[in-house]
Amino acid sequence: MARLLGRLCLATLASILIGSPVSAHHSVGGQFDVSKKITLVGTVDRVDWVNPHIYVHFRVKEESGQEVVWRLGTVPVGMARAAGITKESLLAKGQTLKVTAYPARDGTQKLGFLFRVDYPDGHYVQVSPDRE
Repeated sequence: MARLLGRLCLATLASILIGSPVSAHHSVGGQFDVSKKITLVGTVDRVDWVNPHIYVHFRVKEESGQEVVWRLGTVPVGMARAAGITKESLLAKGQTLKVTAYPARDGTQKLGFLFRVDYPDGHYVQVSPDRE
């Protein structure tokens, strides 16, 4: 019995040590300026439904009339699924959406962290909490 208990303790310790780097890989505030919000209106070009974070490629028409694509990181796949978000709901069948995001802290152009999606019918999805 003591031997089994020792193995269980060792397995628990190993899982904690192995799991720690995954849960602490980086913070939203470390990469994105959570004191600034940007609102973009456009359509989703593509969704990269991958770990460690989903990326949404969002096509926006700028004031100059030129179309640009923003690369918007967001939560991991597991968190999105738990919130009821699917790849298809993010693609939105080509509808025009409004998204709210934090811009990149280092000034990288057209890069942000998406935390809210507003749909044309008035409903919205809060992908992650507003950090403000």
